[in-house]
Amino acid sequence: MTVKLALLKSGEDVVADLQEMVVKTPEGQDKMVGYIFKNPCIVKLVSGQQQTEPDQAIPFKIQLQPWMPLSKDKNIPVVPDWVVTITEPVDELVNTYERLNLDSQTLEGEENELEFEDPEDLGVDEQPDADNAD
Repeated sequence: MTVKLALLKSGEDVVADLQEMVVKTPEGQDKMVGYIFKNPCIVKLVSGQQQTEPDQAIPFKIQLQPWMPLSKDKNIPVVPDWVVTITEPVDELVNTYERLNLDSQTLEGEENELEFEDPEDLGVDEQPDADNAD
């Protein structure tokens, strides 16, 4: 299983077992024509609290929801020009995604959450400073 986190043109973060779709050209060369997202889930960051002090860490949750929940297909083709970037997800997200895929019933329309008290739990060293944004 190759679990990746993809950012789509739509702005959605999707975690999935991602594979390339490859076809042979008439010259016999391999050409990548798209991706297959196996059991894709939308990843959302949700904060339940307001920041009261500038240096205070904001607790947040990661929610996983099925992507295209009304589709019978579990392997969904995606054209490459809809994918902005593909990255390695943090370990906690991979573990949760893999655990959900062991029980395929869980992906049938239910939300699943990971809770983090501090952004450092995800390997983020610091929060962006809104005053220094371009």
